[in-house]
Amino acid sequence: MPHLHKTVLHSLHAESGARLIDFGGWEMPVQYRSQVEEHHAVRRAVGMFDVGHMRAVDISGDGAEAFLRYLLANDVAKLEDGRALYSCMLNARGGIKDDLIVYRCAAGRYRMVLNAATAMADIDWMLEHSTGNCRIDLRNDRTIVALQGPKAAEVLPQLVDKAVAASATALKPFRCTESGDLFIGRTGYTGEDGFEIVLPRDDAPALWRAALDAGVEPCGLGARDTLRLEAGMNLYGQDMDENTFPGEANLSWTVALEPTDRDFIGREAVAKAQPQRRLVGLVLEGRGVMRSHMAIRFANGATGETTSGSHSPTMGTSIALARVESHAEGEAEVCIRNRWMPVRIVKPPFVRNGEPRV
Repeated sequence: MPHLHKTVLHSLHAESGARLIDFGGWEMPVQYRSQVEEHHAVRRAVGMFDVGHMRAVDISGDGAEAFLRYLLANDVAKLEDGRALYSCMLNARGGIKDDLIVYRCAAGRYRMVLNAATAMADIDWMLEHSTGNCRIDLRNDRTIVALQGPKAAEVLPQLVDKAVAASATALKPFRCTESGDLFIGRTGYTGEDGFEIVLPRDDAPALWRAALDAGVEPCGLGARDTLRLEAGMNLYGQDMDENTFPGEANLSWTVALEPTDRDFIGREAVAKAQPQRRLVGLVLEGRGVMRSHMAIRFANGATGETTSGSHSPTMGTSIALARVESHAEGEAEVCIRNRWMPVRIVKPPFVRNGEPRV
């Protein structure tokens, strides 16, 4: 695959026989042996993902907090040292430019993790709106490995220094710790417990091999997608984009309109917005698989379209996220291969802590 970016772990994926695909300009593993087995490993035990295509960005300086309070819809002033929050970064129209996690490492020092496909555009946007009294560093010297699953905390001490592991496993969700060049957040994109490990690129292969030796299942993008869908998590560019208000993606909770004197990009547009669409969960009542861009119709005449859909390995049926008109209610159907099939409307997440919720 010419002209594709490669993570520092690329050769190890190839050695393991992973099936590699083009994902947003990166050659990434979609699966190793079985997507379903990888999915179950994360729900039942522990799996790991190479997420080196996502980018760590450090914001530091006396003006770092003020800059992030203006850049992001959520308010980093709520953060204490060692805590993280999820936020949208909006355009002036209130549309979502990206969704991200920001960690407060210490006073005047933050770390953000950006989506791979939007990272460079995000950096340009940040530089455009920076007041110049903070530093923005794209950490090309770092990569990220995600360790996810109910047994992640048992495995971590086998992969990193024992003292660092003890600090990390004592964290509550959406907390972080660091020691030297090693940064660990108790965060993830699977709906399970786990850790996202940001470390020097040169150290990543040894950590990956140690995890393999510890019996951790390597997992590809296929399992990552079904896991996040079961968890009801949006995928940028699919479930939301620059034309989507946070309220149309079940993300109103990430917009902090208080205090009222805090200005942020998109604030006026979001405050005035009256979204005509909302995001719902669907469970297929029958055989088949829902995918994105399938038409939805409701008994009251409302319509919609699936944004993400797949077979749920945990539930044993097909599930989807769909954006529908706000007044949609009553019985609903999805069109699969020119055939209308009944669906049940539910509130995500579909699965939490390994168990179905709907």
